[in-house]
Order: sequence, then structure tokens, then C-alpha cells
Amino acid sequence: MLDKAIERRNKDGVMGLGEHLEELRKRVLLAVLGLLPIFLVCLYFGDKLVRIAIEPASMALRAQGEPANYQLNNALEGFGAYVKIAAIITLSVAGPWVIFQLWKFIAPGLYAKERRFVYVLAPFSTFMAVGGLAFAYFVVLKVMFSFLIGFNATLVTEQVITAPLPQGTTLVSTVSVLKHDPPDPKVGMEWVNTSLMERRICIGEKDGKPDIVGQPLSHSGSIAQQYRLKETLDQVVMTCLATIAGFQTPVVVLLLGWAGIVNPRTLWKYWKHAFAVCAVLGAVLTPSPDPGSMLLIAVPMFMLYLLGLVLVILFPASRIMGEKREPTPEPTSEGEGGGP
Repeated sequence: MLDKAIERRNKDGVMGLGEHLEELRKRVLLAVLGLLPIFLVCLYFGDKLVRIAIEPASMALRAQGEPANYQLNNALEGFGAYVKIAAIITLSVAGPWVIFQLWKFIAPGLYAKERRFVYVLAPFSTFMAVGGLAFAYFVVLKVMFSFLIGFNATLVTEQVITAPLPQGTTLVSTVSVLKHDPPDPKVGMEWVNTSLMERRICIGEKDGKPDIVGQPLSHSGSIAQQYRLKETLDQVVMTCLATIAGFQTPVVVLLLGWAGIVNPRTLWKYWKHAFAVCAVLGAVLTPSPDPGSMLLIAVPMFMLYLLGLVLVILFPASRIMGEKREPTPEPTSEGEGGGP
């Protein structure tokens, strides 16, 4: 009897609870095994990944003539930032692999028509996420840090008084001002590196190379801007996640259209309201008060809304499911068909 039940179950393609749990364990194990090597590679290049992540802030600091130095308030903070950025990059790179394993687990329980929706949404959502990440890193973060750091530089300024030199006093230039470090400095040499905004001194040799120490320099009368590494990374990550979520607007609009909650006519009817909402979000999310920066966020968000509208028109649910619309019968004249 048991053998016949198992044979009938296999024939019908129905899995029991134990088989579901075994399949789930298998997919979770494969997902973790896929994440592990990528995580190890990210740990190996962790210092470079941290430097890349905070580069928009560093560029803004250097543009204001400030040293791009960051603070650590405890011994674990740097290591925590190192592991955190490695984990985030791992999830970003291996995300499609994890989603694929999830899909392999739930796909057998879906009908063929239902799977077609996922075949359309998954690649499109991934493409929009990559686009959102690129837009956040190369546009949003650049504008945000440029404004905030520039604003902070002028927040508190002190007027420096100049006066003629006392009689018999002569200023002597003893420190060289260079754009970059000299190629082979000798012990005791001192100079100012304007690219790093540091006063640097060669104090010896270490592993066959010059051992150079530096002191950050700030403009007189202004606030010295030295930010915590952890908080800067958190700001970068949260901005990227928010932008990626915003770039999923066409995906959400498409899902609402497929679910019958909205239709193209309604979406087009309220386009002015949608633009107003995008403008408000652009004003809130953009730290800079000028209209150009606000439109830099509002216009792409509204374009994403219009993209969702176009997709709802071009790809209705009936088309994704492969259903063909029945042609509308033409009206016949009264009395046609041989009746009296």
C-alpha cells in the first residue's frame, strides 16, 4: 500500500512536507555555498572596497581643500566597517544566485502561466537595481556630499586680520609646497602635500621604503571636517538602498497593473499628481535647496513613473500569460440571416 501511495505521489508530482523541508535545506545550502567564496574574495579586497565606497565623500572634501581623513572611535570600528562593506558587496553580487535558489524552490508550485510573470519581472528588477546603484554612486552621492561638505565649510568662519610685518621681520620659506610626495625623500625632509592637505615628514625607512607621517591641515577660521568612517559608510549604504528602491517604481507600477489595481487610463489621468509627489520627494531627499538639485532627483523619479505606465500598456497581464483576445463580432444588420 505504501509503495503504491509513493508511486501515485510521484506520478502526480506532489511533494510531502518532509520532501519540502529537504528541498529547502538543499537550496539554502547551495545559496550559502555560493555566497562563501564571494565573501572571501571581498574580504581580501576589503580595504579597496572601503576606499571606493567613501570616495564620493573624499572627493568632496578634497574639493573644499580639506584632508580626506576619517576617525575611528574604538578598536573594533574599522574592522566592523571592513566586514560590513564586504558583506554588502557579497549580497549585491551574489543576490541573483540566492534569488535563483529561491526560485528553484517555489517554481514547482506555480503554474506555467504564473512563472512567466517572474521571467519578466526578475531580469527587469535586477536591471533597474543596477541602474539605481550606478545613479546613486555617480550622481546622488556626488551632489549630496558636495553640498553638505561645502555648506559645512562656510557654516562658521572667522575673519583673519592681516597687518604689516614689524620692522626688521622677514618671513622665510622653509617648507616646500608640493602637489604630490617627492619620489625618494630623505630622513628629516618636510613638505606640504596639497592633494592630501597634509604637512608630511620623512622620519626613516620601513620595509625598504620611506616612512612618512602626516598632519592634516585645515583652512584657518573654518571648521575642521573629519568624519567617522562608520557613519560615512552608513550614509553611503542608506543612500544607495533608497535610490535602488526608488528605481523599482516601474516594477511596482507594472505589478499593480497586472493585479488590476490600476490601469493605464488612471495612471495617465493623475500624471500631474505623480509629478507633484516626485517634486516633493526630490525636495526632501536632496539636501541642496537649489532647484537644479531638486530636479536632479524629481525628474528621474517621474520618468520611472512614465516608464511603468508604458510597460503596463505594452505588457498587459493577458499578453504575459499568452492569452489571445477574442475578436469582437461585427454587428449584423437587422433581418440578416434569412428570418422574415
